[in-house]
Amino acid sequence: MSILPALAVQFQALFPATAHGQRRSRWFILTLQAILVPITASRTSNLLRAIATLFGVVIAQSRYYTFMASVKLPWTRVWETLWRAIPDPLTAGRLLLALDDSLNPKTGRKVFGCQTTFDHAAKANQSRYPWAQTIVTVVLLKVIHGRWSGVPLAFAFYLRRITLRAHCIRVRGDAVRFQTKLAQAVALIERIGAVFATVPVLVVCDSWFGNNGLLKPLRQALGPRAQLLSRLRTNAALYDLPTPTPGRTGRPRTYGERLGNAESLATTLKPNAQAYTVNLYGKLRTVMAADRVVMLKTLRCRVRVVWVFRTTQWVALVTTDLDLSVAQIIEYYGARWKIEAGVREIKQEIGSAETQTRNPDAVTNHLNFCMAATAITWIYGAHLEHAPPRRYSTTKRTEYAFADLRRQLAQDLGGEGFGIDCGGANKPTQNPLIAAVMRLVA
Repeated sequence: MSILPALAVQFQALFPATAHGQRRSRWFILTLQAILVPITASRTSNLLRAIATLFGVVIAQSRYYTFMASVKLPWTRVWETLWRAIPDPLTAGRLLLALDDSLNPKTGRKVFGCQTTFDHAAKANQSRYPWAQTIVTVVLLKVIHGRWSGVPLAFAFYLRRITLRAHCIRVRGDAVRFQTKLAQAVALIERIGAVFATVPVLVVCDSWFGNNGLLKPLRQALGPRAQLLSRLRTNAALYDLPTPTPGRTGRPRTYGERLGNAESLATTLKPNAQAYTVNLYGKLRTVMAADRVVMLKTLRCRVRVVWVFRTTQWVALVTTDLDLSVAQIIEYYGARWKIEAGVREIKQEIGSAETQTRNPDAVTNHLNFCMAATAITWIYGAHLEHAPPRRYSTTKRTEYAFADLRRQLAQDLGGEGFGIDCGGANKPTQNPLIAAVMRLVA
């Protein structure tokens, strides 16, 4: 038996024992099942039709739309349940968290969380200033059946100060107050760190987040167990470790002599680079790298800098965790790309980008459902004995994809469902229609 029935029982216990509470719990699990079955986009109207067609539960449209905008869904406890359900969440004794922000373009002018935002990654045929939601996301980096994966853990909608000044945006009657991306990231990681108490937390992020604006409040919240791994800017000034000066009065020096910036040291250290074999981007690769422990003023502490040299280019990585090896630093930062792949899975494969809900609670609930469904898929995969076969394998890519894992989960849903009665009296937990539909889709 898979992990699905155990999760369903835990989810059901989070709702009140009243008639309304138990109805919400049944609709909650039915909605998750409708999202997990990969046959339709996750629009609210599509989910309502899927629940009626696949599970035989007919819900009035107005009542289901009210449910999707409900303020009584216990998302805080649902996410804590999912966090605790992840088997062996640590990697080398650390909780690896990837942090990034992403854009979710929309067309409706009154969609909650939308604003005109600069897109630095826009392609030639895309707008540089799309109307979109900006979402700060935290995922867990974990190896599942031989490949890195990004398990969604938490998110927050970011609204710029100028947006809030131009329009008073209210959620449940209270005006939304401005909060920086760094402050939102610290709040999200602090919630996760409270569940995984006493565990070292390594936050992997890009150079925009990798500064003292994140590290300082994070250590105030979690203490010295909070560490950072990021990419280093080429013009970042590096300093030698301070050396004691006997007989000198005054406070000891914090920084040693200036060594130069990351670019100048790359030229100096390249002849001393060594070969390392790391699991990078889905396969074992041999990379040339050199490292040095220095002082960095942007983080105001000792750091290990690793220069990774390619044929004509190089990249510098920096971490405050001095116990990490060079190979671990390169592999963990390479695994950061899974947050980018995870966002694509949530937006395109799960279908969060398809919804056009506008109400703040409806928007937040829908994204919570999509991210929870993605997390359940990865948790389900981690409990499997063997990895599912890749449907479209090539000579360069044979490891399973997220879609393969979701397809096998849907087959289990057709066989045993979530293991509890979600449709009321006389509704079987098994559903042969899902298996038939999956055969048609295949």
